[in-house]
Amino acid sequence: MRIKTIAHAAACVAVMASGHTLAGTFEKTATGVVVKPDSGAAKEVRLEVMADNIIHVVKLDQAGKSLTPSLMTVAAPVSGNFSVAASGKDKVTLKAKKISVAVSLATGQVQFFNAAGKAFLTQQAESMSPVDVDGKPFLAVKQGFNYGTKDAFYGLGQHQNHQMNLNGEDVLLMQHNMAIAVPFVVSDKNYGVLWDNNSISRFGDSKPYAWLSRDLQLTDADGKAGGLTARYYVGDKLVFTRQEKDIAYQYLKDVAENWPKEAGDPKAANLKVVWEGTMASSKAGVHKMQLYSSDYAKLSIDGKEIMDVWRQGWNPWYHNFEVKFEANKPVKLHLEWKPSGGMVAMTHNDPLPEDERHSLTFSSEVAQSINYYVINGENIDNVIAGYHHLTGQAPMMPKWAYGFWQSRQRYETQEQLLGVLREYRKRGWPVDNMVQDWFYWPENGWGSHDFDKARFPDAKAMVDEVHKANARIMISIWGKFYSNTDNYKELAAKGHMWTKNVEDGALDWVGPGYKNSHYSPYAQEARDIYYRQMKPKLVDLGFDAWWMDNTEPDVLSNTRPADFKKLIGPTIYGGGEITFNPYSLVHTEGFYEHLKKDQPEKRQFILSRSGFAGIQRNGTAVWSGDTASRWNNLYDQISAGVSISMSGIANWTHDIGGYAQETRFQVGDVGSAQENRSTGVQQGNPEDIKEWRELNLRWFQFGAFSPLFRSHGEVVKREIHEISPEGSPMRESMVWYDQLRYRLMPYIYSAAADIHYQSGAIMRGLVMDFPNDEAVKDIKDQYLFGRSMLVAPVYVYGARERSVYMPKGANWYDFYTGELHKGGSTATIKAPETRMPVLVKAGAILPMGPVTQYVDEKPDAPITLNVYTGADGKFSLYEDDGVSNAYLRGEASRIPLSYNDKTGVVTIGDRTGQYKGMVAKRQFKVRFIKPGVSSTDNFDAADKVVSYEGKAITVKK
Repeated sequence: MRIKTIAHAAACVAVMASGHTLAGTFEKTATGVVVKPDSGAAKEVRLEVMADNIIHVVKLDQAGKSLTPSLMTVAAPVSGNFSVAASGKDKVTLKAKKISVAVSLATGQVQFFNAAGKAFLTQQAESMSPVDVDGKPFLAVKQGFNYGTKDAFYGLGQHQNHQMNLNGEDVLLMQHNMAIAVPFVVSDKNYGVLWDNNSISRFGDSKPYAWLSRDLQLTDADGKAGGLTARYYVGDKLVFTRQEKDIAYQYLKDVAENWPKEAGDPKAANLKVVWEGTMASSKAGVHKMQLYSSDYAKLSIDGKEIMDVWRQGWNPWYHNFEVKFEANKPVKLHLEWKPSGGMVAMTHNDPLPEDERHSLTFSSEVAQSINYYVINGENIDNVIAGYHHLTGQAPMMPKWAYGFWQSRQRYETQEQLLGVLREYRKRGWPVDNMVQDWFYWPENGWGSHDFDKARFPDAKAMVDEVHKANARIMISIWGKFYSNTDNYKELAAKGHMWTKNVEDGALDWVGPGYKNSHYSPYAQEARDIYYRQMKPKLVDLGFDAWWMDNTEPDVLSNTRPADFKKLIGPTIYGGGEITFNPYSLVHTEGFYEHLKKDQPEKRQFILSRSGFAGIQRNGTAVWSGDTASRWNNLYDQISAGVSISMSGIANWTHDIGGYAQETRFQVGDVGSAQENRSTGVQQGNPEDIKEWRELNLRWFQFGAFSPLFRSHGEVVKREIHEISPEGSPMRESMVWYDQLRYRLMPYIYSAAADIHYQSGAIMRGLVMDFPNDEAVKDIKDQYLFGRSMLVAPVYVYGARERSVYMPKGANWYDFYTGELHKGGSTATIKAPETRMPVLVKAGAILPMGPVTQYVDEKPDAPITLNVYTGADGKFSLYEDDGVSNAYLRGEASRIPLSYNDKTGVVTIGDRTGQYKGMVAKRQFKVRFIKPGVSSTDNFDAADKVVSYEGKAITVKK
């Protein structure tokens, strides 16, 4: 080996043998090492140490290539505390305190090791292929690791396909109304990968799914090759039949170009299309497929119904399914679709080789390089902390954000909104937050930031009345502007409006339709103008929270991807495909930074429909978009919420009851529907009404145990007094869970503090706390709420019990009955319509307060410590003023709580820290929960009562 010393104490090494170079060179830098391999796709590999457990990898097709700064990351590399040394015959190793990486000088292949020297991530695939974007050179890239692995993978944002363990799954990382793309994955083996790319990306198979005919041999109902039989009906009358090469009404242009004129208007009522035939493949194995649909769709494979779904017509998305093929053996397909303006398509991908199928593989359509970060942690929370180190820590949300949110699409007048708040206060039902959704502006004034004075005569008075009722108010704001507004014209004059949608003459759905587009937030000047335009008209009125809707952004719904990319560009970075995914990140960041500057002591709250890696640093929560009011959609939200939490974005919510519903559910005094759609009838089917109420109640119960508890939807009014009959068990249960949420606020707010201080999560995948229990790795319908409560939502109509798995390593108390279940077992838990199964871990200390009308109504009220006997336990009770940024200066308190099961002693430890307004002296009630003792029969019960003034005291059972 010949070593050449170069400037700055760096080393450039070439491996030699018999006078011939066998491998590349490496050069130590101030923050890592640069490798120039002898062969392989990458001509240069740059490695940087970001922390003692994080390494940044950049692989380039050209040595010395300069890169655009990252949008998602904010951390800088560190210098000093690492070593670089040649290892083996052709490798160089960069070693930090808790992670190391070996790079092949021959090929540039990388392999990562933990502090003990055990390999945990090994590169096994790599490609960089040139692509052209508006005449400029870019790359399509792919990097694959750990082929054949059994490691479980989690995260990647929020998706709608009930996926939990992502090993073996394909996930499209492309922003959509109901899908949030976050290119960060964490393993049950305590490592994670953050893929730094802003374009459409994929986890799993890098080949895009395509319509069936690309890969499969299709035969119609008469046995003729080349497609499927498509029959078009109006009512029960067959009006047209033809063979179709594909099921291919995926976008509006597809419908416009391919819909047969014989079938009439595709938006008409009583339409039905039935596709029949067979599929065959020469490639045996399990094939992954997708039904992309809206409106009613019913799919059968080989005579077995596998899907019966509905989504609102304007919001189609994918439903994943798998089909096992034998080589060249036909598989029967039958799809029935009842459109009313919707879309449908079916896509497919051939099976991957088994080892590649079970791998950690990322790919992206547009890139400057292969660019990612590898994090090695002690546990999953620690890996998420690494993600936060890279992309920014989540600030504390206001305490009131964890109370109940009442919303509707939409309050059409300020009096409607205020009337709802008055009703809640009159009835004594807890609520903290009222929400003013879109269209408070004049019909032709989207983006003007003006209020329609006929409906909102005094917006400042509306805000003031909400505040006088000890509540908060959030208002909807958009990046969308009508081209006739002065705000559009100012942004366009500066080059910050995407104008193609206006130039194309596209009209939205409001009234007669208006020309519109979105601003581009990627330039600082654009973000400055956006905030300046909004400040006097909205910010200065005193709104508490900001609902930044449509942040994907959905400039023109259901547009073909090639056309859509032109609508979201150019930006300062180039064509729209380059920055397909991070709109929400830069849009919320611009608004958040200006709010912080204007209101430095106020905690901010932003709610965004989309998200991206790093959005948590902007004081932003996300929600699952315009979901449908169906049981399968309720089920999907469970894994969606856990996945986004395990992606490092812990403040998440969903529309309780689903946003949009079938007309059979739209009964009685209903509100407006978006997109100018018709609503239901005054009198409904009693069975439909029964199902609707049960669905909403089950969703409400789930909502009470979600990070943010928020009721919202269109048409059917969602307020408790509107949706539930007076005196009904439904109303009693909704009020009970609303009150329970407030009783649990000491527990919930402490869990929320863990997000900021410890990179924790409120909605926790079971694997986070029970990583050694193989049975929990792919449970999709249970989660931990905080670290102590096990939640099992009910998502089947008519179910009055459900199976619940008790994670191994703890025993579990039924919250309602006190029945004790052994960890590692499965039990059938009773679930009457008014109760959702909740269990509490033995050893837990669960702090609870009284029912309040808003979160800070009774700050000095006694706190009951429910101690679940049978194991040792501890809890850290967090408190601060709930509204200011004083916590950033250390103005907060912690009270450590512990329980020794052997001695039966509870210790309320010394308080640390203080803050303005802190309750220095308070009463603690201690209640020991034993097997058979209900936690809910008497919330006022206590075994001991003690006075606490900040010094440690003990309480014996």
